[in-house]
Amino acid sequence: MTTATANMTTKQIANRLKLLCSKSKFEQAQRELYAEDAISIEPQASPMFDKETHGLEAIIEKGQKFESMVEKMHSNTLSDPLIAGNSIAMTAFMDVTMKGRPRETMGELCVYTVKDGKIVSEQFFM
Repeated sequence: MTTATANMTTKQIANRLKLLCSKSKFEQAQRELYAEDAISIEPQASPMFDKETHGLEAIIEKGQKFESMVEKMHSNTLSDPLIAGNSIAMTAFMDVTMKGRPRETMGELCVYTVKDGKIVSEQFFM
């Protein structure tokens, strides 16, 4: 953990997360902002992803798997973050063509929990 990251406020983390994710720099955001023992929770288990993913490296691997399924990302838009204590919420909309599928818009509510200057959990609602 770098000193700069360790001293970031929840608001600073939220703003950095939005900046990186809106540029589709998901892995960079995870490496910079997530705790090693972070957890990722999906709305439901699917053939491609477990309901829960534990640990930073497994979360990064899940993201790489998703990116490998994308044929073309047309746009990726995030709302301004809402912050309440150590929680962050944003909406995310992707206009995307997945391999072997027609172009579609995916929307979700993304909720993050911060502890000791790092994101310790992310949960997605569709």
